[in-house]
Amino acid sequence: MVNCFHCGDECRDDVITHDEKSFCCHGCKTVYDILHDSDLGYYYDIEKNPGISPNEIAGKFDFLDNQTIVEKLLEFNDGKMQIVSFVIPSIHCSSCIWILENLNKLSPSVTSSQVNFPEKTVRISFSSGEDALKNLVILLSRIGYEPYISLDDSDKKDKNVDRSLIFKLTVAGFAFGNIMFLSLPEYFEGSEFWLDKFKPFFRWLMFAFSLPVVFYSASGYFISAYKGLRSKILNIDVPIALGVAVLFIRSTIDIVMDWGTGFFDSLAGLLFFLLLGKFFQQKTYSYLSFERDYKSYFPIAVTRLFKNPEGNTVEEQAEVYKVEKGDRLLIRNNEIIPVDAILIKGNALIDYSFVTGEAEPISKQSGDKLFAGGKQQAGIIEVEVLKPVSQSYLTQLWSNDVFSKDRTGVFESLTDSISKRFTVTLLTIAFIATIFWMVVDPSKAFNVFTAVLIVACPCAIALAAPFTLGNVLRIFGREKLYLKEASVIEQMAKLDTVVFDKTGTLTTNQKNLITYEGLALTEEEQKLLTSTLRASSHPLSRSLYSILDKNDIQTLDEFEEEVGKGISASYNDNSIKVGSYEFVGDSSDSIDEIKNKTTVHISANKVYKGCYVFNSEYRTGVADVFEQIGKDKEVIVLSGDNEGERERLEAMLPKGVKLYFNQKPNDKLNFIKSLQQEGKRVLMIGDGLNDAGALKQSDVGFVISENTNVFSPACDGILDASKFDKIPDYLNFSKKGVQVIKWAFVLSLFYNLIGISFAVTGHLLPVVAAILMPLSSISVVVFTTVTTQSIGKKLRMSINKKS
Repeated sequence: MVNCFHCGDECRDDVITHDEKSFCCHGCKTVYDILHDSDLGYYYDIEKNPGISPNEIAGKFDFLDNQTIVEKLLEFNDGKMQIVSFVIPSIHCSSCIWILENLNKLSPSVTSSQVNFPEKTVRISFSSGEDALKNLVILLSRIGYEPYISLDDSDKKDKNVDRSLIFKLTVAGFAFGNIMFLSLPEYFEGSEFWLDKFKPFFRWLMFAFSLPVVFYSASGYFISAYKGLRSKILNIDVPIALGVAVLFIRSTIDIVMDWGTGFFDSLAGLLFFLLLGKFFQQKTYSYLSFERDYKSYFPIAVTRLFKNPEGNTVEEQAEVYKVEKGDRLLIRNNEIIPVDAILIKGNALIDYSFVTGEAEPISKQSGDKLFAGGKQQAGIIEVEVLKPVSQSYLTQLWSNDVFSKDRTGVFESLTDSISKRFTVTLLTIAFIATIFWMVVDPSKAFNVFTAVLIVACPCAIALAAPFTLGNVLRIFGREKLYLKEASVIEQMAKLDTVVFDKTGTLTTNQKNLITYEGLALTEEEQKLLTSTLRASSHPLSRSLYSILDKNDIQTLDEFEEEVGKGISASYNDNSIKVGSYEFVGDSSDSIDEIKNKTTVHISANKVYKGCYVFNSEYRTGVADVFEQIGKDKEVIVLSGDNEGERERLEAMLPKGVKLYFNQKPNDKLNFIKSLQQEGKRVLMIGDGLNDAGALKQSDVGFVISENTNVFSPACDGILDASKFDKIPDYLNFSKKGVQVIKWAFVLSLFYNLIGISFAVTGHLLPVVAAILMPLSSISVVVFTTVTTQSIGKKLRMSINKKS
């Protein structure tokens, strides 16, 4: 076996030897020559086989001749200099970064380029000029770094980054440090002339530092508490806001009446740790898009045909949004059809797998209707638009109410459920203690009331979830499960039903499990079959060709391909037909055993020989995943594909797994909704546009992705396809994360009981509050961090053991 020096792939066809090195195709050889001619050969020294085999680009970027489209892609253009940012999905190693940041050596028009590796983007500054952007894109494609340009790029919006939490945290941290410094002498009894003389000044200075903490840093808690009370909900922010207000008022009264230094240090420390917990819990993987729709999949432009004044048919590159009903479009091989249309010319072979889940390409003839989202896989076709992109069958899926609903607030977190009981209990204790002291010693009643509210402020409880979930979120990320936000973890822990899509989720993107059924082919027939398949562009033909012996490739005497039916060829005195059973055999017969299966039939010299049966290749560990999840959850498979795989799935999967086929996108959405109406909490795992509605409707939606930076529908989490067999581990880990939160609640409750015992007896000294409150916060943070890291190591060990 010989591997390509550039990309590392196996050289399946003829090995190209150049400069004493082997290449799998002329594309890899060309990239090698380009890099060496530009003195960039160091590219191969950084990583072994770092390159990507370039795709065919002829005519692919003609839409960049349209200046309107170019202007929408550019970030900056002053007539002399232009700046553009591209997503480059093939960025994968340090060599990629190095070559992309040295583009100026490949093109004199490039002045600078900067790679953002986590986002897999490159930002390029280059000299403006005619076709400047098009030439840049072609250059990137020629060296194997083709940009991913979609309809979503035509209406880019500036990202509004909310930094208010960082500002609030900074203010609280600054004030906390200074107040602690100023209040330190108050903790120690003793007399020192200058300290006693300036003690009132220091106290008012602490008051000044506390003002921005209370009225700016804590503003979010007051607003949330107000909204909660207005909605008759006792959330965790109610006791926090109450505690902050009482701390501030009581401390202000203390320094006004010269009773003491107050609790300004505890106040600032409380807010600092609370905001630190919020910051820690914030979304970590903002470079991934969790809210994508069809626009991330559709092309930005399409080839439109029109008659010029001379009556000749002319091509133009038009924006997809400007395509109207009645327009004629030219769709080339492997291009996406962005509108509902009627096929006018050419034979279409449409792959709808990403839209419907049906894995088998569908053959269409002139006059047939084509739906948006399908990919043409057999040459050039001409279509007439029936509906523009905004009214197509596919985009109607996004008109469903589920896509306009905001699920925020629907799920009640563990912290919120506990806070209801905590708030009621806290207020009850405060009022009972106050009433008691009003009878026994009225002079202590106010101090007791405020002391209870201060020391029982649920800062430790409020910190338990953010720090635990923040740690779990990062551990998931290291194991290639990227969650939209930390609250998803709590929802994962409550799931009782898991629904899988089949095509692209349980199966890989390649069909390479192929079996032959029929009469054995002679050596001459095998050679003729291989030569015939090599000349075909049909995806099944290419898959079959890739596994057959490729020695003695023959030059055919005759070759004819009928798109959607099959191919026929001859060499010397032998003839062969490859394709559907009706094409190669007697159309009056049928073969019931292979009905609904993907097959390629063979006849040689007008004698039917047999067929190759294509079975979907399922991901590693599918059966084990279903068995583990099925121990405590219901497992269901929803597929847009036909029932051809039912028997195989039933034999492979554990008993009790429910299988549903021929499910359209709306059928999947409604199925998830019906499960939820039964009171079930559903995890939906899919991969394509056909799963978008179901993913949005479900309590938690995961997308399986081969490349997390290209396309994935709106979801709560993106799972790298290589980690599919780790799904049970992720679900179990989420439960353990919630258990850590509960343990942290018990620890914080222990501190509250100690503090309340001081407060209700009237013996809460400022030094006790100053020590107890930060201690409880710090200990909870340490406990959650150490515990989650410990169970995270166990998760990693379990995953590595399986690998």
